[in-house]
Order: sequence, then structure tokens, then C-alpha cells
Amino acid sequence: MSAELFWGILWAWFASFSLTTTKSFKVNPNLPLLTCYLNNSTNRGEKARILVAIGDRAFTVTLHLYIALCPITSRSSRRIKHFKMRKVDLCLSSEGTEVILATSSDEKHPPENMIDGNPETFWTTTGMFPQEFIICFHKHVRIEKLVIQSYFVRTLRIEKSTSKEPVDFEQWIERDLVHTEGQLQNEEILARDGHVTYLRFIIVSAFDHFASVHSVSAEGVAVSNLS
Repeated sequence: MSAELFWGILWAWFASFSLTTTKSFKVNPNLPLLTCYLNNSTNRGEKARILVAIGDRAFTVTLHLYIALCPITSRSSRRIKHFKMRKVDLCLSSEGTEVILATSSDEKHPPENMIDGNPETFWTTTGMFPQEFIICFHKHVRIEKLVIQSYFVRTLRIEKSTSKEPVDFEQWIERDLVHTEGQLQNEEILARDGHVTYLRFIIVSAFDHFASVHSVSAEGVAVSNLS
């Protein structure tokens, strides 16, 4: 039993009894300052007699117990639950997320740039299409909304996996993006059935020979660790 539940039950107990006392009388002065003696355990609604000794004086207390237990949740417990289920950007590297595979690599524009939280940095393709990258969350997450900031991406396919390893991907979302001359494409996707451990992003085609992904954001909650 947790300490919080114990004190909650104790509070409910003290809030639901009545007592009567008898005339005090002398007891052994060597007793502790406060001593209580319970004659025996009682059932709900029955009486319990307790001898209370304070110094060399004592009196008998008759308790009429009416104990009713109810769920008790402390403020600290509520805060912990809220913290665990808070909505965050699950794709940020600061949340433990990694890009574990990318089909193109440029020293100046590495794949990690997509999840560093800085839209000024980006990952760029360096070859023919399709191109892809895989994001690993290192935990089970539930995604509610995806936001992809990119440039020159024409068709984007997203696959998901709920496995412990990056296998068994299934197609989840496919979008044809609109080319925005001189500014980033900002694609927002409301996710359905967003329970995942890995995401695979496939750039099927582009508006030019090269394309770039500036950021991938996934709003949602962490559900559990991989076990």
C-alpha cells in the first residue's frame, strides 16, 4: 500500500466515527507519553474500545466505526500522469528520436538536420528517386498530427511499423504536395491509427533533380518503452 493511499484511508476513517469517553483514572506513570490499546479488530459498523494513556492518566474511548473506502488520487499522482501523457514533438532528437537510415548523405546537410528543431537546417537528396529515410522513436508512440516542411517534393509516401525492429512496414499515408515557388512546402497531416515505433518516409518523385526536407514534426504522446 502506498503512503498516499494509507493517509487517504486514515483521513476517511477519522472523518466517519463518533466516540464516547469514560472517567479518567491513574495508570502506571512509567508508560510512554501517549499509549493506545485496541481490544480487538472490529467489522464495519461495530464498536471498538481503546484505552488511551497520557502520562499517568488514562481514559477509555469507544469508537463507532463506519469505514468507507473510496479511490484517492493525490495531486502528485495527477501531475505524474499528466507529465507522462503530455503532447510533445515526438520527432525531436531531444526526445531520443533518431534517423537510422537515409538513402542520401551530404556532409553539410546530414539527415539529423530534419529532427534538430531548426527549420534553417535540412537534409537533401543527392541522386535519383525514390529516396527515403527511417525515423526510430525507441518507444511506442501515438501520433496525432504530422507536419513536414520540405522543398521540391512532389509525392510523399509514409509507412509505419509497430515492431521492435525496423521491419514489417505498412503503407500509412500518401500525399501529392503542391510546389511553392520560393518558400517551403508545409504539409500538415492529421493522423489516424497513429500507433508506431518506426516511420519510413519515401520521396517517390520531385519537382526537380534534388529535393530537401527541412523538418519532420510528429505531435503526440509516448505510450510505452520497447520491451
